[in-house]
Amino acid sequence: MTGNAARLISAARYFVRYINMSRIGKRPVEIPAAVKAELNGRIIKIKGPLGELSLDCHPKVKVKIDGSKVIVENENRSDKFACQLHGTTRALIANMVKGVTDGYQKRLQIFGTGFNLKVAGNKLLLQVGFCNPAEVEIPKEIKINIEAAATKGDDTPAVFTVSGLDKALVGQFASMVRAVNPPEPYKGKGIRYADELVKRKVGKSFTSGSAT
Repeated sequence: MTGNAARLISAARYFVRYINMSRIGKRPVEIPAAVKAELNGRIIKIKGPLGELSLDCHPKVKVKIDGSKVIVENENRSDKFACQLHGTTRALIANMVKGVTDGYQKRLQIFGTGFNLKVAGNKLLLQVGFCNPAEVEIPKEIKINIEAAATKGDDTPAVFTVSGLDKALVGQFASMVRAVNPPEPYKGKGIRYADELVKRKVGKSFTSGSAT
């Protein structure tokens, strides 16, 4: 591939991303009746039945509240970073609205004989094959709901749910928990997301024989 062709492909990819982000950014965020939006300078606050979230918007984008809608505007379309922020800021505000109304959650499973978990104070204790339980500190904005505290053999997992208002925080905490002992590829033991597909490998088989 020549240098000119590579540059053309790169420009085309950026153009597609720019168009998509612009379309997302242009959509107003609808504010339900049970939700209240407030704007103080660059900081937007979203209050709903489940709680309150706030976002410090970047100065390259302009946010305004028009009745029951939040509108994000990009006044400098020639600025690549501003174009990226346009759609991103709109998506973050939409996530906040959903967070204070419905919340977010990640369901995880633990596979492995003898593996278990429990909550002790502000810590999640995971017994997942190490000498001592692994401890993960639970942020105050996160809730843990344990559906099955211990595994039953290798096939019936322990199950728990991570939930909260902030989509990013829920995802980050769930990722931290999974990283304690990710699923191994042979028997699938470890911590995984409930909807995660674990690619399995076939273990080596050994046969005995006599040398001739």
